[in-house]
Amino acid sequence: MLQFDNDISGVLLIDKPVGLTSHDVVHEIRRVTGVKRVGHAGTLDPLATGLLIVLIGRATKISQFLIDLDKNYEGTMQLGIETDSHDAEGNIVAQRHIQDITLERLREAAVTFKGDIEQVPPMFSAKKLNGKPLYKLARQGKVVERQSNLVTIFKFEIGNLCADRVDFCIRCSKGTYVRTIAHDLGQMLGCGAHLTALRRTKIGEFLVTDAHSLSKICAMSPDEIGEHLIISYLANKSP
Repeated sequence: MLQFDNDISGVLLIDKPVGLTSHDVVHEIRRVTGVKRVGHAGTLDPLATGLLIVLIGRATKISQFLIDLDKNYEGTMQLGIETDSHDAEGNIVAQRHIQDITLERLREAAVTFKGDIEQVPPMFSAKKLNGKPLYKLARQGKVVERQSNLVTIFKFEIGNLCADRVDFCIRCSKGTYVRTIAHDLGQMLGCGAHLTALRRTKIGEFLVTDAHSLSKICAMSPDEIGEHLIISYLANKSP
């Protein structure tokens, strides 16, 4: 454990449960440690689970080093149904038949996403327009023009196709909306699709298998939490 001014400081790996926002996790870590300076390096939607890097105390100064790292995900999408949020939390906006969708067609389409692509952020996102998050506008029923962002898809592999469900894994650069990848794949195939499950398994060199459940961490004392902090990366990257 590293300590500065009697506060816990370090990098903590959390396996975020479904249903919580990344901010919810940060709030819980603040509560159990008593440290006010807590942040995270890369948002996960409430629907998503998996690796969330939490930065405590002085470790918040290295957030940019971690945010810039590539991410790995495993997910599932449902074909034939399109939603306004591009995931299962949104409202259905279109439904289509999927009889002609095969595993071969899915894999051929997935290949076209590899490399640098321009991606338009979904309306239901924290991306800001004139200082206001897009999701607040979306909740008012508004749809505004969004500027596309350049992201990189290093790997996009289709696994199993079972009825209308497709398993996949993807490795991508920061700022990539995986649910929008699912949506855009459905648009390309002409059947529509939305994300139903997503798990982040890796961020740079960090693995979800090394992460701790939030419930386990919240049951610990601040000193016990300190014993689970990663200090080597902090020591290497701290300014």
